[in-house]
Amino acid sequence: MTGFATRTGEGEGQSWTWEARSVNGKGLDLRLRLPEGIEGLEAAVRAEVAARFARGNLTVSLRLDRAPGAASPAIDPEGLARALAALAEVTAAAAARGVALRDSSAAEILGLRGVLDSAAPAAADGDALRAALIADLGHVLDALKSMRQAEGRALHEILTGQVARIEALAAEAADAARARAPQQAEAFRAALARVMEGAEGADAARVAQELALLAVRTDVTEEIDRLKAHVAAARALLCEGEPVGRRLDFLAQEFNREANTLAAKANHAGLTRVALELKAVIDQMREQVQNVQ
Repeated sequence: MTGFATRTGEGEGQSWTWEARSVNGKGLDLRLRLPEGIEGLEAAVRAEVAARFARGNLTVSLRLDRAPGAASPAIDPEGLARALAALAEVTAAAAARGVALRDSSAAEILGLRGVLDSAAPAAADGDALRAALIADLGHVLDALKSMRQAEGRALHEILTGQVARIEALAAEAADAARARAPQQAEAFRAALARVMEGAEGADAARVAQELALLAVRTDVTEEIDRLKAHVAAARALLCEGEPVGRRLDFLAQEFNREANTLAAKANHAGLTRVALELKAVIDQMREQVQNVQ
């Protein structure tokens, strides 16, 4: 199921923006885009997601900035001294070998590691920042879940209608099979007469037995009964309050298998029409089931 949610927050000298997106997926596929430097954040995010979702391709991202009004990064005198000493040493070594270097700008020096205090939260504040971030993430994921649930309610209505249509078509298939019976019996009698006329000395009992086996192979009673059983199973799944996407996906495959067999055995215009319509409805159902958690 699809959805999107975002939330901004501020605390512990930082401001942040969480974003969570969800698209269809057969399993739970989680992609994280998190800043480095906050110990335990990734594990906590994964736990929060797993507690709420069982299916879907989810992307969770966090943008973290220094909060407005927070203390600006300060120059570390010792780090600056080390950086300048290193630059002087490199410049002298290059000059000794006749290599001319351009002068370094102040911005480049400030960008050297250790010159400015790290903007990452201090170790003592890391737990508090992580707790604040996870609290806000919980609101984002709850909003995403609510959006997915709204889509789920709409899908429930669609799937309920499709299952009802499959049930109606299974009943039509049973009627068409009954209507086919006299025509099929006459076709078998005609086939038997042709065989007996064209094959002198043929064993009539053996020929009749072969035709009876053919009649059994074209019987569609089992397929119709299984379609009805699958309809009952689908309705039971749609009434559950738990994730049923994978089970519905399997059931849709079973629906499709019965419809294919029905079409192969039809040998009757009316039954073929019903079988083809069944396949069309089942294909639509299978597409919608991919959106169900």
